[in-house]
Amino acid sequence: MYRLARTGGSPELLRRLARRAEGWAGILDGEGTVLQAAAGSVRWPAHEAAGLAASAARELTARGAGSYSLDTEGSAALLLPLDRAPLDRTSERRGPVLAVVAPKPLPGGLATLMADAVMPLALAWASESVERKRRRVDLAESRSREAVLHLLMTGQLSIARQVAGALRPKLPDPVRVCVVECSGGQRDEVARICAEASGGRTWIVRCPVYARHLILIVPADEEAGEQGAESGRSLGPAVAGLVDDCVVGVSEEVRLPDTATAYQQAFHALAVARGLPGRHARFGTAPEPALVVGAAGARWADALLAPLLTHLPRRSQDPGSQELSATVASWLAFSSHATQHLKIHRNTLAARLKLVGELLGLDLNLVADQAAVDLALRIRATPALRPSRPWGAAETGGLDTVLRSPGVQDWAVQQLRLLGRAGPMGEETLRTWLGCEAQLAPTASALGISVPGARKRLTRIEAVLCRSLLRTPSARYDLWLAFRAVDLAA
Repeated sequence: MYRLARTGGSPELLRRLARRAEGWAGILDGEGTVLQAAAGSVRWPAHEAAGLAASAARELTARGAGSYSLDTEGSAALLLPLDRAPLDRTSERRGPVLAVVAPKPLPGGLATLMADAVMPLALAWASESVERKRRRVDLAESRSREAVLHLLMTGQLSIARQVAGALRPKLPDPVRVCVVECSGGQRDEVARICAEASGGRTWIVRCPVYARHLILIVPADEEAGEQGAESGRSLGPAVAGLVDDCVVGVSEEVRLPDTATAYQQAFHALAVARGLPGRHARFGTAPEPALVVGAAGARWADALLAPLLTHLPRRSQDPGSQELSATVASWLAFSSHATQHLKIHRNTLAARLKLVGELLGLDLNLVADQAAVDLALRIRATPALRPSRPWGAAETGGLDTVLRSPGVQDWAVQQLRLLGRAGPMGEETLRTWLGCEAQLAPTASALGISVPGARKRLTRIEAVLCRSLLRTPSARYDLWLAFRAVDLAA
């Protein structure tokens, strides 16, 4: 019995008892709820056995007995408490009990076998209960960290700090964001390695969208951790060196409210790191388009988003303006993976996006309209650009007016200056892909090449631009805006 408890735990012990009884064996709580069970015969109706065992467990609890048996016409249920202490009627404790239900006549020695199994089964069950509680605590902490990351991504800094106050370490500011991609099943181990490599100073979140990604919020200073470990600037190379098949992308240094921007930078750096021997890359310096649009761009963004920001739901259960804004922002960043990010059904996502499109008068299936909404949301998230007086549609030009401004023109040239390194077909491929709504099959057909050939071209362009194209968050919106600005200048 003890050997079975060591090798197979409580499930193996219950299977042994069920086979010996040619019936059913399980562990129940004092109220008769089945916690774990095994059936030793396919002919035995498990649901009837569980019902009989539940009735016996309630009787055992009510009587406060040290053991109990309940006979029916064709079967019998035998029960023994696992804690070996008799239950009394005044005690509020409802410890687990071992129940075996077998057809009559009962096999010889069944009661003795149950008595022998109680001690190892109690030890195995206690050990497994501790492990289950530990997993629940780990899951709760993981979900809490995910919630803090979501609050940071949506700009709710004060609430994020309040929720993070109960966890460790303290949220740093300023920060760098690292995205670590590891092989399947290694994420927990890589998280431990990252914590050790940073001296416990890194905020580690398991990505809710990509199952192989870890998101690290690293202090931007260069001081070593308590154990003399590498800090934010060199954490990427350190982790890539410690884990053989790990790839790391690192963002620029940003303030904590700009965590969403830093995450996208780290994601773009990750796309570059996949093709480098060292398996790590830093995001190169690049201006944020929301910072160069000026006051005119801020007024345009407010006018475009006004129907969404002032939307009032018809019913209390319908999403409001803030929830719709968060939904479209998540969808623009993660595409269909937004369902995992927001924890909603895909039909709910589709319905919300349809409503947003109707409110804004845009077709969100078009990259052009997606780029406009993405830019407007980023401008709205930049407090320095808030206009000093209320917006008005008559005072604003369209998106083309914003893209003609000198600051945006310079930004567009800087975005596209590296494209020449992609070869003579680089710009044509990228323009065709954007013109085909970032769909590979229509792009390949328009270029007269195969779908794998189009994917290889775009992968080479990713390495040249140091930006992610094929996986979200994608640089497609910035590139569409840059091409449009350049075309307007021409």
